[in-house]
Amino acid sequence: MDTDVFVPADFTPPTSLVRERFRLEPLGPQHNEADLAAWTSSVDQIRDTPGYPDGSWPPPEGMTPERNRQDLERHAADFAARKGFTFTVLDPADGDVIGCVYIYPAQDPAHEAEIQSWVRASHAELDGPLADALAQWLAEAWPWQRVDRFGR
Repeated sequence: MDTDVFVPADFTPPTSLVRERFRLEPLGPQHNEADLAAWTSSVDQIRDTPGYPDGSWPPPEGMTPERNRQDLERHAADFAARKGFTFTVLDPADGDVIGCVYIYPAQDPAHEAEIQSWVRASHAELDGPLADALAQWLAEAWPWQRVDRFGR
């Protein structure tokens, strides 16, 4: 694979992952209100999740809805440009946002990609099952061999 390209040109990125207790779809500005509610209700939960060791996210000062929307637009643009893939984690029962998944080029040269995920505090029991499902999904549906899962 070309080291300047995150995914091969002939690769079609998956746009969903469905399990009994959650489903993923690409994150976009349409998720703004529910995404903002999910992460602002779960700052401590997120900061205790593997992969968020530096405490810089979520931002301690929070975000305005406009700033959060801009962040979601950036993630959607990255997805469209194939530079990174961010998914919202939805509750299949009611469609509410219960978490997020980020797949981006790895910062560590020993890896090709890195993945981080979080679930809101009210769904903390899904953290492990989500991480396990993501590991299987990455191995089966994505093009990388060396993914940094931040100790998961």
